[in-house]
Amino acid sequence: MIIDSHCHLDKLDTSHYEDGFPGLIAAAQADGISQMLSISVDTENFEPMMRQIETYDFIHASAGLHPLGVKSLDNFSVLEQQAQHPKVVAIGETGLDYFYQKDNIDIQQQAFLAHLKLSKHLKKPVIIHTRDANEDTLALLRSEADQSVGGVIHCFTEDWAMAEACLNLGFHISISGIVTFNNASALREVVKKIPMDRLLVETDSPYLTPVPYRGQQNEPKHVRLVAQYVADLKGVSLAELAEQTSKNFSQLFLKTFS
Repeated sequence: MIIDSHCHLDKLDTSHYEDGFPGLIAAAQADGISQMLSISVDTENFEPMMRQIETYDFIHASAGLHPLGVKSLDNFSVLEQQAQHPKVVAIGETGLDYFYQKDNIDIQQQAFLAHLKLSKHLKKPVIIHTRDANEDTLALLRSEADQSVGGVIHCFTEDWAMAEACLNLGFHISISGIVTFNNASALREVVKKIPMDRLLVETDSPYLTPVPYRGQQNEPKHVRLVAQYVADLKGVSLAELAEQTSKNFSQLFLKTFS
């Protein structure tokens, strides 16, 4: 069974399924997807997302403010309350993105710092988005992250130096459908080096649909394609990759160590 460690279930179009959202979840389960982590990126849509997933005990949630959407920390007290929901197993998606947005760097950094402190306080791992901000991301992780709680660099696209630095800080690294893209040869070499016990797989759906479905909406069921691709790069079977990444997920987010 495979776990989709990062998906935005509340942003998916489910109209092509006869019964809507339940049909999408059933399709994922039919492809061997056993659990999912539904990622929140703002406080406004947190409650609707939770209502959508509340009856599924195998779908977990996060609470966070995405760096590309954060405008102030005025509602951070709301986020602190949301983060204490029993289905919330992680803080974020948070981090720094200087690729798409540079006019709010100060507030991005303030928000990232606040998320790291909340992660430390609640003992819930942090989910990190980083693009073109390696130096600042690492500086904040080194100074503020709780290595005993840890977290994940999601949708990793950086070089091996960044991967190694994050691994040395106790973080996991999650690989998305980008690894299947024609222009991702450098990323594929990085994936080969990531230790199996620190690896996760994800869809980031509805975004980043893997080959051969690029151009279509991504869905949790496609994490199987990501897992197979990563397994081939690592020279292991899909079953072995699925078992290890599921164990990694459970240890990091669910605090189970069996």
